[in-house]
Amino acid sequence: MANFELLRDLLHDSGGKIVLLVMDGLGGLPRTADGLTELETAHTPNMDRLAREGSTGLSIPVARGITPGSGPGHLGLFGFDPLKYEIGRGVLEATGIGMVVEPGDVAVRGNFCTVDADGKITDRRAGRIPTEEGAKRVELLKQIKLPGVELQVEAVQDYRFALLLRGPGLNGDIADTDPQATGVPPLAARAQSPAAEHTAQLINQWIGEAAKLLKGHEPANMVTLRGFAMDPALPKYKEVYKLKAACVAVYPMYKGVSRLVGMDIIPSDMHDHAEDEFRRVAAILKDYDFVFCHIKYTDSRGEDGNFDAKVKVIEEVDAALPILLDAKPDVLIITGDHSTPATYKSHSWHPVPTLLYAPKTNMPDRAQAFGERECMGGALGQFPAAELMQIALAHANRLAKYGA
Repeated sequence: MANFELLRDLLHDSGGKIVLLVMDGLGGLPRTADGLTELETAHTPNMDRLAREGSTGLSIPVARGITPGSGPGHLGLFGFDPLKYEIGRGVLEATGIGMVVEPGDVAVRGNFCTVDADGKITDRRAGRIPTEEGAKRVELLKQIKLPGVELQVEAVQDYRFALLLRGPGLNGDIADTDPQATGVPPLAARAQSPAAEHTAQLINQWIGEAAKLLKGHEPANMVTLRGFAMDPALPKYKEVYKLKAACVAVYPMYKGVSRLVGMDIIPSDMHDHAEDEFRRVAAILKDYDFVFCHIKYTDSRGEDGNFDAKVKVIEEVDAALPILLDAKPDVLIITGDHSTPATYKSHSWHPVPTLLYAPKTNMPDRAQAFGERECMGGALGQFPAAELMQIALAHANRLAKYGA
């Protein structure tokens, strides 16, 4: 991880501008033993040129052999040891849509689901109802009142919503109510420690009221709750890096983790593509020291198991890359928060291809293209992702010499 104590004494107040481009789930695997990965298959002339002129390597999101979730994966890229700093999914969802999670609050991600006459789940995602239909159900849930606690519930996207509880004595150490299966009823909220018993009781009361209000509103006639969490009180970018930082992302969760580390969130549209996001980055770079830009669909296509579609997303990003390059960041990093091989249809533990392009300071290595096997022999080597911010700061000439 970035050594915050060390950096505090070495950081300059000024220096070069840094852009961190995260292609979610970028890393992949070949479909056959002698084949190419998604990134190696893609036609990426712009990234290949940057690889020849820059430095490459493989980042390890959490630890060797550990498959990361998106939260830990991004925390590592932001310089926070994901084994030390934990963010629950509920907080990410809530902050991602602009809800304020204060100390002592409990936030949770909710899913609308479909249950049959016996109360058993037939669809865990309520037919993936559109966001406007989810928002109508959320308005029903806003009617629920519980004694001694303030409730906030807001639509997130499609079948997802965020629920926040505020009041004395709350604790988020509660197991998910989603059984992760169909043909069974939702689980009751269960405290995982004595301190959470009161909160679990409140949650079960809320679920009971929700079931009454949603009855007859198929396909979204019930809810499940996941990722009970509280504010992790993360250090902020301005404090630890002396950077004015911004986030350009489409999906709420990535806005959430960025907001938690003190980044400004730049408004975006849910249907934005890479070129739209890159134009936003280019437009604001003069006003910020650091901009994080997130591309979601590399991960989505990998989880779909669609190798060719993931290749296409990578190619679309590469085609739009000149928009970023024309903004002339002093340091451009292209990487992923984890690997999502299409052959796995899920996140994996494989190290992630990483490209650092800082034409004034980087040492070009022998990589001729941007891909997993080329990155294996790159100048950056295999390194913990949590060291990436420290590397970026050095290449942006934002760190003073250590010692006499």
